[in-house]
Amino acid sequence: MRKLGMIGGMSWVSTGIYYDRINRIVQRRAAPMASAPLLIESLDFCQLYAIREDKDWKRAASILAESAKRLEGAGAQALIINANSMHKLYDDVAAAVDIPILHIAEFVGKALKKAGRKKAALIGTRNVMTESFYRKRLVAHGIDLLPPNMVNVETLDRIIYDELMVGKFTRDAERTMKTIITNKAQEGADSIVLACTELDLIVDVDANVLPVFDSTRIHCEAAANWILEQEAAD
Repeated sequence: MRKLGMIGGMSWVSTGIYYDRINRIVQRRAAPMASAPLLIESLDFCQLYAIREDKDWKRAASILAESAKRLEGAGAQALIINANSMHKLYDDVAAAVDIPILHIAEFVGKALKKAGRKKAALIGTRNVMTESFYRKRLVAHGIDLLPPNMVNVETLDRIIYDELMVGKFTRDAERTMKTIITNKAQEGADSIVLACTELDLIVDVDANVLPVFDSTRIHCEAAANWILEQEAAD
């Protein structure tokens, strides 16, 4: 098996989810006693929280790039960044190392295309929903995206940053997500992309009014495929 590095800590909740899911997939496919060879650097999320200013993004890019270099130096043969929003810095981090980084949106786009989806609603943090760095990756796979609803953007930022990232999961948040997804179906979406690594904690990914493509599950599957040198899931 190949050794994968994980830039984590955004938040610790998602880092735990990634660790658990990747190991479960590897164990299921490789052997009952197998575990994934992972190198994890869990960063202090206080330095990366709800960034808005350019100068703060530059500082974040430096933090992630240095983390990537340390993981490469420790023997990682590829990397993942376990946060959708931090893929805004993908190019900066990729330029700092000589090993590949598995881009979360690339694998989400491939999954949507494989499933024959044409028009998706993207749900995540403010920068994921409103900026081009993530959206263009999905569009490149032939996926049309509904425009972001700014009321939803504010609501989702509150749920993600004030609740999910500190390990708080409420019925109110679950009901809000169900309403948002129902509205997206009425607006013509044929699928939902959960582009926040904690959102599946309050969304029933397997039973909803629309097919839900969970970026966390998809990214973990891609990571396990890479570790096991497999092209696709069994």
